[in-house]
Amino acid sequence: DTKHAETIQIKFDPKVISFNKILEVFFKMHDPTTLNRQGNDVGTAYRSVIFYHNEQQRISAEKSIKNLNEKVYLGKIVTKLVSFEAFYEAEDYHKDYYEKNKDKPYCQLVINPKLEKLQKKYSHLLK
Repeated sequence: DTKHAETIQIKFDPKVISFNKILEVFFKMHDPTTLNRQGNDVGTAYRSVIFYHNEQQRISAEKSIKNLNEKVYLGKIVTKLVSFEAFYEAEDYHKDYYEKNKDKPYCQLVINPKLEKLQKKYSHLLK
């Protein structure tokens, strides 16, 4: 009922990594074509959304979506662009969920494959 989205806030130095590179990783690491769903999680809290912080980020995200819709997803991206207003930290039981629950089936079946994909495709960006 809160209309919140489960998301992360990324703080980055554009001298180290560009917003466009972050968008690339974002669109390759989740399904931007499924409305209100990510993996086994269903509902508006799991919608695909980018909360942009300025006009340049909005324009970059729009261009990225347009390009992907034309070349990869054939107009099926449902990711919304929304002006950032506020970020609310997760409840304690959600924080560091993966680190605390690596042995749980959800982590093994859903999170591990995504982490492996991230490490394989973007190891050069990871510290």
